[in-house]
Amino acid sequence: MTDQRPIDYRHARADGMRGDIVASIDKVRDVLDQLRFGSITLTVHDGRVVQIDVTEKTRLTA
Repeated sequence: MTDQRPIDYRHARADGMRGDIVASIDKVRDVLDQLRFGSITLTVHDGRVVQIDVTEKTRLTA
């Protein structure tokens, strides 16, 4: 299945990657750098990340 949505060039960069995608990837990378145990859920609307949910687990030792 091929995605046939038109490209929105208002957010394109010189290297061809959309700026909003780059910003989303950078934010996820920042969260991953700080997360030791847990999960990340991305919410996407119309091909754009609109929300990043982070659930962090705390491991307790007895």
